[in-house]
Amino acid sequence: MPLIHVELVEGRTKEQKKQLGEAITKAAVEIVNVPAEAVKVIFVDMKKDNYMEGGILRSER
Repeated sequence: MPLIHVELVEGRTKEQKKQLGEAITKAAVEIVNVPAEAVKVIFVDMKKDNYMEGGILRSER
């Protein structure tokens, strides 16, 4: 059972997450050779204050 954990900075729509989850599931089915029902995808929305790139908080960009 693949369990795929995806962290995203907040702001993605439900539809974007759905499309990404479908693409991830399809890739896992093809590459890992498991049924789609076995693939689990967890989305975690990170607040922009909790993510930093190059020493700058995402909320400050």
